[in-house]
Parts: sequence; structure tokens; C-alpha cells
Amino acid sequence: LTPGVELRLVGEANDYVGKSMSGGRIVVSPPRGDAGEPVLLGNTALYGATGGELFCAGAAGERFAVRNSGAAAVVEGVGDHACEYMTGGRVVVLGKTGRNMAAGMSGGIAFVLGLDPSRVNTEMVELQRLEPEDLAWLREIIAKHAQFTGSTVATSILSDWPRRSAQFTKIMPRDYQRVMEATLVAKREGRDVDTAIMEASR
Repeated sequence: LTPGVELRLVGEANDYVGKSMSGGRIVVSPPRGDAGEPVLLGNTALYGATGGELFCAGAAGERFAVRNSGAAAVVEGVGDHACEYMTGGRVVVLGKTGRNMAAGMSGGIAFVLGLDPSRVNTEMVELQRLEPEDLAWLREIIAKHAQFTGSTVATSILSDWPRRSAQFTKIMPRDYQRVMEATLVAKREGRDVDTAIMEASR
């Protein structure tokens, strides 16, 4: 997909949804009256995506957002190895995760509701509490998720936001955080941003 294009699917999709997407929006929702907790996306969704948005009112298979470098996504559950080798973008999981989440994740940010820390590969990432700016962004994108997909999960979270928002955990790559902090300091001090990033990456 490219900017300006929106794809809507009611029902299930197979593997590689949004592979290499650079913009636009994908909305996946279950058929009306669907019972249970539907798995709507196959494996390896958003592989190598550089931009755009994905909203799925259901769970995804394994390796969700592998090598994602710029897309934003909201999904209601993921399988094993989610956010593997991610270098950018933002992923919100409103449900359970599989094992080995964030393996090799060097960039981007993930927000998970009710995260089981034992499911996360912490070799390159840290688990953090959300900052006020994180909460503002998170509430906005969950509201978009509810609007586009009609998700009852998202609606429930928003209706009890003070309590439910405290149940999110932020997954932040250590090197990525250093680069972001160096960028902010350089801009505030009027220094060259590229030089500051190179210094922070050493």
C-alpha cells in the first residue's frame, strides 16, 4: 500500500498482510456476529513495512511486524516472535503475546496490555512504564482502532481508561532510546542532530 489508499477486509487474511507497505491504511475486522476471539491475520504481517497503519480487531499469527521500520499497528493478540528485528514504527497489542517477543528489536516501540514479562526477549529492550506523551498517543490510536474496526475490546479499554491504561507496558530498545534522547538534547541546544546520533550510537 501507498499513502492515500485504504484497504478494508471483513473476515480472515492469510500470511504477509501489509508486507512492505509504505503508507495507507489496512483495516481487518471479523464478520458481524462472530463468536469467540478470532485470529484474523496469518503469519509475518507488516514484514518490512516502512509506513502506514494497520488496525486488526482480532489476533495475528507469528512474527507480527517482523522488520517493521515505520508502520503503526493495533492488533488484539500476537503469536511467537512478534516485533522481531523491528527498527521503527509503533505496535500496540491489546491482548496476549506469544514467546520471544522483541527478539533483535533495535528500534520502534511496542505497547502491550497485560504483558507477561517472561514472554519478552530482553536482550536488546527494556520494559518501562508509560510517559504522559505515550498515554496520549496510545489513547488516540486505540480510539482510531475502535472507530475503524468497531472493536469491542478497544471500546471497553477506552470506557475504563484510567484503570486500563495503567495495565500497559512499554517495550523500548535501549539503543533506540539513547538515540531519541540525544536527538532531543541536540535540538534543544542547537547542535547538529546527525553528529549527536553518531555519538550516542557508539
